[in-house]
Amino acid sequence: MKTYRIAAIPGDGIGDEVIPAGIEVLERAADGFQLEFTHFDWNSKRYVETGQYIPEGGLERLKSFDAIFFGAVGAPDVPDHVSLWGLRLPICQGYDQYANVRPARVLPGVPSPLKNGAQIDWVIVRENTEGEYSGAGGRVHMGLSNEVAVEVSTFTRSGVERIHRFAFELARKRPRRHLTLVTKSNAQRHGMVLWDEIFYAVAKDFPDVKTDRVLVDAMTTRMVLNPAAIDSVVASNLHADILSDLAAALSGSLGIAPTANLNPERKFPSMFEPIHGSAFDITGKGVANPIATFWTASLMLEHLGEARTAGRIMRAIEKVTAQKIFTPDLGGNARTRDVTQAVLAAL
Repeated sequence: MKTYRIAAIPGDGIGDEVIPAGIEVLERAADGFQLEFTHFDWNSKRYVETGQYIPEGGLERLKSFDAIFFGAVGAPDVPDHVSLWGLRLPICQGYDQYANVRPARVLPGVPSPLKNGAQIDWVIVRENTEGEYSGAGGRVHMGLSNEVAVEVSTFTRSGVERIHRFAFELARKRPRRHLTLVTKSNAQRHGMVLWDEIFYAVAKDFPDVKTDRVLVDAMTTRMVLNPAAIDSVVASNLHADILSDLAAALSGSLGIAPTANLNPERKFPSMFEPIHGSAFDITGKGVANPIATFWTASLMLEHLGEARTAGRIMRAIEKVTAQKIFTPDLGGNARTRDVTQAVLAAL
C-alpha cells in the first residue's frame, strides 16, 4: 500500500489546535493509501528557549517527506518579522515553493458580506519566493536621526516567468480559462513593468486563455463590486498576500481559507497551511475554525495524487457548512471539536 510521509508542524497559537484536527480528518479519509505523520515542535516557544525555530539540519531532514502540513507561526513575545523569517519563509524559500495557491469561494451555508458573494469562485496565484519579500535590504545608522532603512523588491526574469507559466497552466484547467494580471506598473515602473512585459510574452503560448490586467488598487474594488469578473489571478508576493486575505474575508472568514505553497517540479516537498495565522486572541478557547485546515488537507492530498479522497474531504466539509455547524467567526457557537466531529461523521 502506498504510504505518504507527512511532516506535521503545528507551530504557534491555534495551529496546535487545528493541525491535530486536520490529521484526524486525513486519517479517517485515507482509503487505499496510508499517511505517516512525523511531528515537529518548531514554534516560538522553542525559539524563546533555544534561539532557533529550526534546529541545525532541520531543513535537510524535511527533504525526505512527501509534504509538510503547517499550522501557523507568530507569538506575542516574538517580533513578527523574527517569527516569519525564522520558520515559514526559510521553508518556502529554501524549498523553492514559488507558487502560493489560494482558492476562494463561498461554501454552502456560509454567509458572505457581499450580497453577490455566491459569484466568488477564484484562485489567486502568488509568487512566493522573491519580490517584496525577498529579504534584500538593510538598515544603517540605527537609532540616529539619519537612520536609513532600505527594503528592496527583487524580481528576476526567471522567477516572474515561471510564476506566470504556472498561473496560465492553472487557468487553462479551469472552465472559464481567464487569467487576470495584477500589478502596480503605473507607479512602480521597473519591477512591475517587467511583470507586465513577461506576462504578455508568456500569454502568446496560451492563446486559449483570456487575459486582462488590473492595477492592484482597482482590483480591490473589482473584488467587492464585481466578483463575477474574476476567475484566476496572478500577482506578486505582497500584492497577492493582501488580495488573498481580502478574498478570504469576502468568502466568509479567514477561518475557511486554505493555502498551498508548491514546488511544482517536486524537487522539494510542498507545504500546506490554513491562511488564518496563529490567532492568539482565541488560542486555548477551543473555538478555532478548523475548516481552513480541512480544506488545506484536501489540497495536500490532491497534490499527492489522491484526488478522489481530496474530493471526499471537500464534500464532507460542504455537507457540514450547509448544516451551519459554525464556529464563532462564522456567527455560530460550535467549538473546534464539534466541527471536527461533524466532518468525521460526514466522511
